[in-house]
Amino acid sequence: MTTPTTRPQQLRRRTLLGGALSLGTTLTMLGAAGQARAMDGPVITDCDTWGARAPKSPVKIAAAPAQRIIVHHTATANTTDYSPNRSVALARAMQTYQMDSENWIDTGQNFTISRGAYITEGRHNSLAALRSGTQTVEAAHCTGQNTIAIGIENEGTYVTEDPRPEQYDALVNLCVTICRQYGLRAYQIYGHRDFNNTQCPGDRLYALLPQLRADVAARIGGIATAATWPVVGQGEVSERVRTLQYLLIQRGAALAPDGAFGAATAMAVRAFQKLIEAGIDGVAGNQTWNQLCVPVAQGSSGDAVKAVQNRLTNLGYPAAVDGLFGAGTHTQVKAFQSARSLPSDGVVDARTWSNLVA
Repeated sequence: MTTPTTRPQQLRRRTLLGGALSLGTTLTMLGAAGQARAMDGPVITDCDTWGARAPKSPVKIAAAPAQRIIVHHTATANTTDYSPNRSVALARAMQTYQMDSENWIDTGQNFTISRGAYITEGRHNSLAALRSGTQTVEAAHCTGQNTIAIGIENEGTYVTEDPRPEQYDALVNLCVTICRQYGLRAYQIYGHRDFNNTQCPGDRLYALLPQLRADVAARIGGIATAATWPVVGQGEVSERVRTLQYLLIQRGAALAPDGAFGAATAMAVRAFQKLIEAGIDGVAGNQTWNQLCVPVAQGSSGDAVKAVQNRLTNLGYPAAVDGLFGAGTHTQVKAFQSARSLPSDGVVDARTWSNLVA
């Protein structure tokens, strides 16, 4: 999980983590105690078993399922120590660094996969929340997504090297379990750089994400292709600009949703990009759309719902643009989804949003 910082800071973090790992002395080999299967998924070693410190303050748990998975790499050495002891040393080193140097309350990610393909629980209560299928632990792995996304760290640096096949297989198995538990689809798997200005999860691991989605979809069914977004910038006049403006207004921007991408809209985009630690260029691209387009469904309200209703109406599925996601809007969303060969569930997730915007 490289933080959205400059390359020298990323190298410094790798050095610190490497130093922390080298301090590991004698660790007891992990046994069956403390390991648990999340439903029928892979073995995950919980915080108590690997000796996690108590959080500095209570971990927040949302009473709602996770909405996506975000894949990271640790930006540490690609070690050839594939032992279970190494996975414990890694878990401890990451928690120590993130609590003591970053001043976080606990480990930032929800789960970590070692080079040896051992999976450990990261932030406390992540495994229990996964088992429930109805709760999400607030983490600290991706700015703008920490309350709604499950963060998976993969030990190593994958800029020029692929993960080990065993590690990749463990990632597939964990993603399958998370998708099944939370009712997610394979296209809801992302890389850290899809949201923040960072190299994470490395060029090679990021390039593997389409295959990861396909491998997960082969196990759980459904669509594997990720949402794609247009690049929208100053000077454009269109309904997708109006959609962008409604979404920015939902996030607090003072704009008129007039469909014209002028200086005020560019300024609002830059302000939002700064807030989410994305690349700041005033142009709405992948990171900006991914952060703005959170799921809305029946019972939702606000300007994001107006964006949906306005776009549906433009595309021939008339809905009152009142910001209230009621039965009428639900029906039109399902009709639109069916016409676009999308899951017809009435939930405007990333795939439906991208089709509305396009």
